[in-house]
Amino acid sequence: MSDLTRLKAAEIADGLVDGTLTSVAVTQAHLDRIADVDERLGAFLHVDAEGALATAADVDARRAAGEQLATLAGVPVAVKDLINTVGQPTTAGSRILEGWVPPYDATVVSRLRAAGLPILGKTNLDEFAMGSSNEHSAYKPARNPWDTERIPGGSSGGSAAAVAGYEAPLALGTDTGGSIRQPGAMTGIVGVKPTYGGVSRYGVIAMASSLDQVGPMARSVLDAALLHEVLAGHDPMDSTSIDAPTPDVVAAARRGDVAGLRIGVVKELGGEGFQPGVQQRFDESVELLAKAGAEVVEISCPSFVHGIAAYYLVMPSEVSSNLARFDAMRYGVRVAPDGVDGPSAEQVMAVSRDAGFGDEVKRRIILGTYALSSGYYDAYYGSAQKVRTLVARDFAAAFEQVDVLVSPTAPTTAWRLGEKSDDPLAMYLEDIATIPANLAGVPGLSLPVGLASDSGLPVGVQVLAPAQADDRLYNVGAALERLVTAPQLSEIDAGATR
Repeated sequence: MSDLTRLKAAEIADGLVDGTLTSVAVTQAHLDRIADVDERLGAFLHVDAEGALATAADVDARRAAGEQLATLAGVPVAVKDLINTVGQPTTAGSRILEGWVPPYDATVVSRLRAAGLPILGKTNLDEFAMGSSNEHSAYKPARNPWDTERIPGGSSGGSAAAVAGYEAPLALGTDTGGSIRQPGAMTGIVGVKPTYGGVSRYGVIAMASSLDQVGPMARSVLDAALLHEVLAGHDPMDSTSIDAPTPDVVAAARRGDVAGLRIGVVKELGGEGFQPGVQQRFDESVELLAKAGAEVVEISCPSFVHGIAAYYLVMPSEVSSNLARFDAMRYGVRVAPDGVDGPSAEQVMAVSRDAGFGDEVKRRIILGTYALSSGYYDAYYGSAQKVRTLVARDFAAAFEQVDVLVSPTAPTTAWRLGEKSDDPLAMYLEDIATIPANLAGVPGLSLPVGLASDSGLPVGVQVLAPAQADDRLYNVGAALERLVTAPQLSEIDAGATR
């Protein structure tokens, strides 16, 4: 493995500025790494070597000419295949969009291009971002670089595997109920869900519009902050985009000082039901923060225990609405019913959806349609929205007492492929700690804090902050990162990594 792929994004950026590195060399090293290991990892669905190297060469030429460039100009990035990219397929991990090439870039992709980041390709995901393991991809499962017989988390499992496996220093994911933070924890990297509306969703294929959020994935808190800075800011193309100054996340990541901060440990997000090795690493991390000068207090957020139930009514309801656009009439797969001459639009639609959507997508569409149906709307969807309000109130009350909240990111470490495939409810419970942030729209960050003693796999700690206080995440995250010696992945060989 090239030493260039071991470098963090900030280190690459520094090398490009001082002339010890070129973007072409760095980009080629990552493309070579993808060619070497991605058959085993399954992190990418599409690789754009030509486009990435063209961007890298352009950045090198502009830098040589003395042009002032963005901080991350020339640093390669991978993009989740839920995010529109001109010239590259965007499939959402689904057969129903197989081969579809968007006519426009998502705003976040436009910002990557404007900042000069070579886009290596599109990463694997659970179909339409529906899943916690990346096993629901219609094309292939992504695998965890720490143990390729285990899942990398989901739905942004491909992005997580790419960063953890040294195929990319940076990646974009999307987080609807924890789909950046949970795979970040499972693969030992940093994953951030910004404040809802802090990063544009324009051009991102919608799963649940009131919950979805694009965010950065990286191997350090500073790297995540540098990418966050590129992505953030108001976008008039997104009606939910916040028209306000963005917090200085990079300065916060460089500061990393918790002295005098009040940090709340969420009582309901730990203990029973959490893997002992996960709880142990979390408790140790809290002790380190206390020794560094933070005041640690226990905080009760009683409505959080109902978060999963509310989420799995709100989210499928929005899925049912958003996925109605895939009707085989305008784009995507179209299948003609067998033995039918002159089939109706309804017949083509039914057969195409049956062939194009996977089992998990169908399950959530059915759940959402039922929850929104006449006679059940108030009992299910309406009640779930009331719980959502209670979750937001619990956050508001908590942040009157503390600066940030912390918890384990996920209740377990990565499980084996197929281990939970037949038990959707067990899979859903993996998001118990991450879902409340999406319901309330507050930002969350997961960072690695070591390996669980009972599994030898990465554990993540989650930091939560008030809406539009994303800088607090990076300040606390950077402080904890310096206090914890998180192990680094070594090499991938013969299906094992350690």
